[in-house]
This record gives sequence, structure tokens and C-alpha cells, in this order.
Amino acid sequence: MRLKLDENLGKACAALLLRSGHDVSTVFEQGMTSASDEDVLEACRREKRGLVTLDLDFANTVRYRPAENEGIAILRLPRRCGREHLEAAVAALVEGLTRTDLGGKLWIVQPGLIREYEDETSATWKPAR
Repeated sequence: MRLKLDENLGKACAALLLRSGHDVSTVFEQGMTSASDEDVLEACRREKRGLVTLDLDFANTVRYRPAENEGIAILRLPRRCGREHLEAAVAALVEGLTRTDLGGKLWIVQPGLIREYEDETSATWKPAR
């Protein structure tokens, strides 16, 4: 899948997704650091890329309607976390992407679990594996 990593995710996350066969670009590589959320999402639409982020602002399904995007995956990590937490969340994302497309959906991704929203009123919980 074509994905764009938000500025809050670094090279380690990009490497994990690239190793899994995904086409990954980053906000940082494109000189979009400090761009507005709307500009980042518009770039994703133009490039037909799903957004992967830690930014909970994108969980607002009224402001960022899932059906109008290539998909948004928000990684939820513990407050005090290490690389292993990021790797576990990315592994859950990769597993989810092997089973279904992110397009038009909002995923809240935690190690072993993906909550999926298709619009502002529906949510389902799916095991990541």
C-alpha cells in the first residue's frame, strides 16, 4: 500500500513498513514539517496515500471524514514507550493491511488490536492477528 508517515514518525517506522513491501514517503522527506493537518491530508489525497501518524487530532471523524481520504492509521503507544512498542504497533498495522485496505477508513492501531471507523457513527474492534 502507498503510505505517508507524519512528521512524528521517524526512520525506524519507515524502515519497518518498507521491509513489509509498502511504498512509503514521509512528511519530513517532502519538506512538509510543520504543515497543517489539512495540508498533510490533502497531500495524501493527491498522492493516493494513506496517512500513518501518532497525532490524535486525525481521530476527529467529523473534521477528517474517513470516506474522503485514502485512510488514516493512528498508532497508539503507551506514554512511556520504547522502540519495542512502536514495532509492535507497526506489526499490527502491517498485519491489518494484509487483510484489508485502509482506504476510506480510520484505524486506531495498538499492539494486537485495530479499531476501525468508516464514518463518525460506526466502529468495530478487530484483532490485529
